[in-house]
Amino acid sequence: MDGDTPKTSMCIFAANEDMDTMRNFEQVFVKLMRRYKYLEKMFEEEMKKVLVYLKGFEPLQRIKLARMTALWIGNGCVPPAVLLVLVNEHLLKDNLALEFVLEVFTTVKQERGVASLIAALRRGQLEGRLLEFLPLNRRSEEALAASFGARGLAELLRLHRAQASQEARRDLTAALQDDLADDKPVRDLIQDLRDMAHKHAIPDHEVIAIIWQCVMSRSEWNKKEELLAEQAAKHLRQYTPLLEAFAQSAKAELALLTKVQEYCYENMNFMRAFSKLVVMLYKTNVLSEEVILKWYREPNSTKGKMMFLDQMKKFVEWLQSAEEESESGEDDD
Repeated sequence: MDGDTPKTSMCIFAANEDMDTMRNFEQVFVKLMRRYKYLEKMFEEEMKKVLVYLKGFEPLQRIKLARMTALWIGNGCVPPAVLLVLVNEHLLKDNLALEFVLEVFTTVKQERGVASLIAALRRGQLEGRLLEFLPLNRRSEEALAASFGARGLAELLRLHRAQASQEARRDLTAALQDDLADDKPVRDLIQDLRDMAHKHAIPDHEVIAIIWQCVMSRSEWNKKEELLAEQAAKHLRQYTPLLEAFAQSAKAELALLTKVQEYCYENMNFMRAFSKLVVMLYKTNVLSEEVILKWYREPNSTKGKMMFLDQMKKFVEWLQSAEEESESGEDDD
């Protein structure tokens, strides 16, 4: 039996590279695996050895091997993570690793569809590691987009970007938590966050939500509701310059206001503190009159909204009357 596997492999390289022929060989391997169960564990290790030797194959042989690998990944004979052995300097520098995985991904997509391809990448935890298949001197988002876009793999680019974005947000959150624990000056916090947000293209409305989450996780809250609102306002007041720095658009302000709403709803002791926190953020120039009125008038998050509308009623009426007086004054002018 052990002597049959190399012979079968040699037949693959001697055969045509069309998918009908490749599928026939796939069925041979599937039958062998079912008959000789011990081969299942061996096959992954053998595939790693073969892929590391990729440079020893002719270009057409590499295409055939990539297509067979795609079929094996698709039917579960080989785990997708086996492709990570290609992240090897001698395979990267000549584009061999990139060309091979592009052929594998394209074949999986053609044979089993986009959903199956995305599932395979997630199973192998490859969605955040696509850049690693590019040569070091070409490793950039632009080069990745060009390579994958040319092979019709735009879906994988979106998956990669979503994963990279998620990781960047985790990194930004962790960095802010560390800086807050070290009592870093607010001006330095602002600069560090701006640098990280710019580097990873994280918009202000997402940054401000992360700031709120980190700041509110830094305090041990009083269990007495009548004292909690004042404690929370006092705690937040020291971070209002940080919040204000990223509340420079209506979208960012509304994102913060929604976060305050959801936090107060999800933490029961804060239910009665909502209006006090919003008024404090208004008085410290973090939230504007326009955004508060927009939040009050338009639907957004439903979490506790009716209760919070009732809390905000008097303050909103005061804002509206001030707005009307201002408009009246402009008309008189």
